[in-house]
Amino acid sequence: MTTKKDYLIGAVAGFLTGALGLVILRFLNIVFPYQNLVALVFIPILWAVGVWLGNFLGAHVKPFFSQFGRYAAAGFLSTAIDFTVLNFTSYITGVTAGIVVGWVNAPGFLIAVINGYLWNKLWVFKDYDENNLFQDFPKFFAVGIGGLVINSVLIIILTTYAPVSIISAVGPSKWLNVAKFIANIAVLIWNFIGFKFFVFKK
Repeated sequence: MTTKKDYLIGAVAGFLTGALGLVILRFLNIVFPYQNLVALVFIPILWAVGVWLGNFLGAHVKPFFSQFGRYAAAGFLSTAIDFTVLNFTSYITGVTAGIVVGWVNAPGFLIAVINGYLWNKLWVFKDYDENNLFQDFPKFFAVGIGGLVINSVLIIILTTYAPVSIISAVGPSKWLNVAKFIANIAVLIWNFIGFKFFVFKK
């Protein structure tokens, strides 16, 4: 059951996502008109609407859509955390491709997994037991490790074996983010299935 509080939480997740998005854009030296307005106003509204849409589809199509609407809002926040840390570690180390990029990818992914666990347990699947907050974490972490392997392998392949002409045209740092985005789509599906049917199965 989705409540007004869920829409507010979705908007907060959107605000945090937008704020981190601005940090990512700064790392990539990307500027566009009204980016602050888009990041800090439009995205929070969009996330709240996504929660509403999930609730609407859950009531009229399939019940799991209610959870998926919340999952998407929380998932994009975790993704923003992941991308922010990736860009920071890439900036510090200078690594944008090759086998080593898998290690550069790992810290952000692991921080995002912990963030995702709390959001999924407390809000998305509402499987909260105050006495055992982390009882499902080992299963969640197992799904997350599977996601990390998928994520890192796809990033290594896409940054190492993509045509040089594409990487040169886009730029190594930006291409790393494109590869990360593609990898995250695969992990988004993997994680939702794992969380719903393995971690928070009722």
